[in-house]
Amino acid sequence: MSSTVLGLVRASHPEPAAAVTVVTGLLAVGVGHPPAGVAAVVGSVLASQLAVGWTNDALDAERDATVGRTDKPVAAGAVSLRTVAVGAAVAALATPALALTTTPAAALCITVALVSALLYDWPLKSTPASVLPYAVSFGALPAFVVLALPGAPAPPAWLVAAAACLGAGAHFANVLPDLADDARTGVRGLPHRLGPAGSRVAAAGLLLAATVTLVLGPPGPPSWAGLSAVAAAAVVPALGWYGGRAAVRAGRRPVAAFRAVMVVALIDVVLLVASGRVV
Repeated sequence: MSSTVLGLVRASHPEPAAAVTVVTGLLAVGVGHPPAGVAAVVGSVLASQLAVGWTNDALDAERDATVGRTDKPVAAGAVSLRTVAVGAAVAALATPALALTTTPAAALCITVALVSALLYDWPLKSTPASVLPYAVSFGALPAFVVLALPGAPAPPAWLVAAAACLGAGAHFANVLPDLADDARTGVRGLPHRLGPAGSRVAAAGLLLAATVTLVLGPPGPPSWAGLSAVAAAAVVPALGWYGGRAAVRAGRRPVAAFRAVMVVALIDVVLLVASGRVV
């Protein structure tokens, strides 16, 4: 039993699931949710993340086995495909049910985010439209958090746009280390079609756009901290790019560019959470 639970946890993509859940929880605190509201937001988002992660591993089990992904529990036989599929279905049904404890508009919003993310798992992952689910689902998350607060005004457009850019940039950054394995199994999303260089440019540009939007979007003049964040978002990916090229010349795996865009993504997450205080 314990091995099955551990396998389910590992198959849920626990790191990104935890990161997205924590960020939305902090944003809920920032916009003024009471403890019960924060719990409802966190529960809904966690359920949606579990549904998406388990669906992804269930659909990719054969592909993961082909490339020898021993870190994938379904492909490695640590948990059965049926168990993961049932878990995904239960989590998907729990997402709107938990969200309905807040407001109907919020429940609709998180359902849109969930359906969009599931459409990435299939069939959009291997198409030029692979970035769209990331933009839609990430853009819907802060809207869900705001709409879940009874009596709250509509979420500001700049907040939704910034989150959409952050999600789209994360898509290009997340794929960078796996481009070779994906190519072996026929995955041809937009990052694969652009190639490593094009994906780095796309990731850096989208994350810079998210940073600028989060700094200039809220009312009032931008702070020095915000302007410093914009400068960092412009400089850090360029440094990572040169580090990645040096790694290629030295025969090592080019992870510097990936790490650089992750630094900018972290900056954007901090700005996103801080934006809750001005929504």
